[in-house]
Amino acid sequence: METTIIKIAGSVITDRKFGQPMLNWMNFGSIASQLKNYRDPYILIHGAGSYGHPLAKKSGIDKSVISNAQLLAFAKTQKMQNKLNCLICGSLIKKGVPAFPAQASSHAILERGRLVKMETEAMAGLIKLKLVPVSYGVPAFDSAWGSAILSSDQIAPYLAKKLGIKKIIEISDVDGIYTADPKINKKAEQIKNIGIDNYEKVSQYLSNNPSTTDVTGGIKQKYIELIAAAKFGVVVQIIHFKNLSKALEGKNVGTTIDLSN
Repeated sequence: METTIIKIAGSVITDRKFGQPMLNWMNFGSIASQLKNYRDPYILIHGAGSYGHPLAKKSGIDKSVISNAQLLAFAKTQKMQNKLNCLICGSLIKKGVPAFPAQASSHAILERGRLVKMETEAMAGLIKLKLVPVSYGVPAFDSAWGSAILSSDQIAPYLAKKLGIKKIIEISDVDGIYTADPKINKKAEQIKNIGIDNYEKVSQYLSNNPSTTDVTGGIKQKYIELIAAAKFGVVVQIIHFKNLSKALEGKNVGTTIDLSN
């Protein structure tokens, strides 16, 4: 059985209410229910959403740790994202999924914001034991800056390459990639397939909201990371969270990136 990486955007599973981050129980509950009876091996990776980006952006820890205030923000952001991970793993365990927290920042090294080294042997061992490693984006040690954000967008391709995984399912709140933002443009058209002949053109349709609190580059950077994975043989499927079961069954939903031909 081939291992799959399932990556969930933090914006899908988190909200912010009364100034405080919170898990979007409705959205994640849907995802957890779809994973309940899935028995093939997989790694789950989730973004930070409201548990990480606002404080990281406000404190500047995405590119340095200098002051005492930044050191505290560095630690606090890690704590908040650990809390999110515990909520996610707890919800999955209640569904009968053997979710195992896998904190990436304790064994990862970045350099100028890029992941250059991360231990993967234990991750492979957990999969062999039929556990479900649940990793997540976090602030991490950066050899040049002191700290940077280890994005889930970087973790997924890194693990795929190191562990020989051939499929990444990217879970979003829209069903794939479109010619414009489908949330605000009714004329936006879904791009079903992205291949060697059109992947560069597709990037022109992607833009980020300048007011966003995302410190990891937004949709455009996500696409760059996914294309990098596709270039070393990984097939990427970008889907709406309600279509996870269909994607796991191999159905043609969302957008598929395949640069093999």
